[in-house]
Amino acid sequence: MYTKFTRLRRRPFPEQTDPESAPHALTRPLLPETPGAGGTGWAHARWAGWAGSLAPGEGAAPRNLRAAPAAFPGGRLAGGPGRCGAEVGGCGTRAESRGGRDLAELEGAGERGSGGPRGPAERASGVSAAAPGERAGDGAPSRAVAGASAMFAGLQDLGVANGEDLKETLTNCTEPLKAIEQFQTENGVLLPSLQSALPFLDLHGTPRLEFHQSVFDELRDKLLERVSAIASEGKAEERYKKLEDLLEKSFSLVKMPSLQPVVMCVMKHLPKVPEKKLKLVMADKELYRACAVEVKRQIWQDNQALFGDEVSPLLKQYILEKESALFSTELSVLHNFFSPSPKTRRQGEVVQRLTRMVGKNVKLYDMVLQFLRTLFLRTRNVHYCTLRAELLMSLHDLDVGEICTVDPCHKFTWCLDACIRERFVDSKRARELQGFLDGVKKGQEQVLGDLSMILCDPFAINTLALSTVRHLQELVGQETLPRDSPDLLLLLRLLALGQGAWDMIDSQVFKEPKMEVELITRFLPMLMSFLVDDYTFNVDQKLPAEEKAPVSYPNTLPESFTKFLQEQRMACEVGLYYVLHITKQRNKNALLRLLPGLVETFGDLAFGDIFLHLLTGNLALLADEFALEDFCSSLFDGFFLTASPRKENVHRHALRLLIHLHPRVAPSKLEALQKALEPTGQSGEAVKELYSQLGEKLEQLDHRKPSPAQAAETPALELPLPSVPAPAPL
Repeated sequence: MYTKFTRLRRRPFPEQTDPESAPHALTRPLLPETPGAGGTGWAHARWAGWAGSLAPGEGAAPRNLRAAPAAFPGGRLAGGPGRCGAEVGGCGTRAESRGGRDLAELEGAGERGSGGPRGPAERASGVSAAAPGERAGDGAPSRAVAGASAMFAGLQDLGVANGEDLKETLTNCTEPLKAIEQFQTENGVLLPSLQSALPFLDLHGTPRLEFHQSVFDELRDKLLERVSAIASEGKAEERYKKLEDLLEKSFSLVKMPSLQPVVMCVMKHLPKVPEKKLKLVMADKELYRACAVEVKRQIWQDNQALFGDEVSPLLKQYILEKESALFSTELSVLHNFFSPSPKTRRQGEVVQRLTRMVGKNVKLYDMVLQFLRTLFLRTRNVHYCTLRAELLMSLHDLDVGEICTVDPCHKFTWCLDACIRERFVDSKRARELQGFLDGVKKGQEQVLGDLSMILCDPFAINTLALSTVRHLQELVGQETLPRDSPDLLLLLRLLALGQGAWDMIDSQVFKEPKMEVELITRFLPMLMSFLVDDYTFNVDQKLPAEEKAPVSYPNTLPESFTKFLQEQRMACEVGLYYVLHITKQRNKNALLRLLPGLVETFGDLAFGDIFLHLLTGNLALLADEFALEDFCSSLFDGFFLTASPRKENVHRHALRLLIHLHPRVAPSKLEALQKALEPTGQSGEAVKELYSQLGEKLEQLDHRKPSPAQAAETPALELPLPSVPAPAPL
């Protein structure tokens, strides 16, 4: 059965990887563990270099990486005495200097790659035959021949002859035709009734290869079904013993493409593949790529560097997707960055692939969290916080209790996820969240590090800030001060914990940030006074003309308000969301009043991508106001253009806004803005592409508008009145 298949398909095989010239990823040594890291202590040099490259221009790496393992004390995910931290901490180093040895062991499976006994008679006598190239005295065989020999060498371990046996038989025989016939009889399908049927197939022109291949495929499919059945039948010990025995017998055939699926299927259903087999798979790149993710998990959990190589492209893809969403050309209040529900976001490719890679393995989950903490520290990119929460909730959706029950942030994240879904934190859930924070016991303060990272998720910040503004509106109607509202104080507590995530993890001081008293006693009452100004002006505009009082909207900002925006992050965050609120309400007067205060804010938060994304979307509601030159001057000259020369992201958002609303802008102002937003030599490709799109839009707009000369020369359309007969007298 195998003979004809082998004989007819003999052709050069791809060259085998030379372990000396191309070392496997796992043979690269890891750096020493970071002092005080505990847990995985991620220190792979190439991974660290990649992490730094994610945010060019962000500055040097943080002073320490001690915060990377800020995991869960006392538990299986803990960076301290917990089981997972200790086990993961020592992973990776055993992979050094063994890639070449394992690869040699794999390719020498059966010790018959290119030498050894060859025919059935020689196997009995132990006489060895030289390789073909050696018989002619022309040196070692080619890599292709050696690869083919290694691929089919395992057949001899099972007592099945291969192409080399046929070659040796034909070389030593005196009657080749009889030798071939005897070889086919000995190694064909041993079914007496088949001998009379094969000539019938010959008469129909059906090649023997096609027949044997169809039989082989059918048997392989049946075997795969049987392996899956064994994996689900009987007691665990019995079925795993059967699978281990089957793996031991079949592993020598793992490099045969036609039988490789069977071996991989057996390994897939084994909860613990023998370590020797894992080493052999890990040492061969082709086998590693072919094995199932269930097998890869067993390799990854003891090889942190290899797991990092698998995860890094996914994390990079995730960040690019988030940034692409923030710079979307679509400007809409209904369809913005925060529109997708949490469950929809968790169906994304990256989250699903990471969930699949982690499975139920606590050690791999802990490694991913280490990677996310380290990247968050290096880049300050808050999207890593989003991924941390999404991964946990994706495992929650699949009811992976092995991980959810040992992650102390699970219930807190679950409750917060419900709030994000509703885009509001009601009183009941507020009390639940408060209970989680108050329940952090002494000695377990490190949990605050992960809770703060979850709260730093932009979707969580958005929900908390929107809820804060809504509570302030309710307090205005109730005539209540902010300091007398427990729900508002809790929202501010959660917001402060999320805003301080990076500082907490970097400093390793796991304490809730102290709330600024003036934020509650001065800044929030000031915001409430702005809300009162809005209500008063709106009510006055709705009164009948005879009842209207000569009331003008305030156009100046208190100096203390601007100072709060510049010096306090919490005040700045709440203030920016108030600006988004009034823009969404189409309150042009309030927007023009507050814009000058946004030029200088804490950490340039007003020029962050998330705020500008939301602001440009809300400005689409004020499209009619862009026809007024004063409005455009205040918005572009007084805000966007103050930062666009030094911040490319501001330049991109200004172009996005202009591309969407250019038909509404006055022609003279549009020409000036086009000149002001022209890219410089240092501008990136994204800016140049947007500017090119704007130019195309303006050209199309010019073609649609007739020139003034053409409009003046167009003669008036004069049609003679038709004659109407006089009505007949009655």
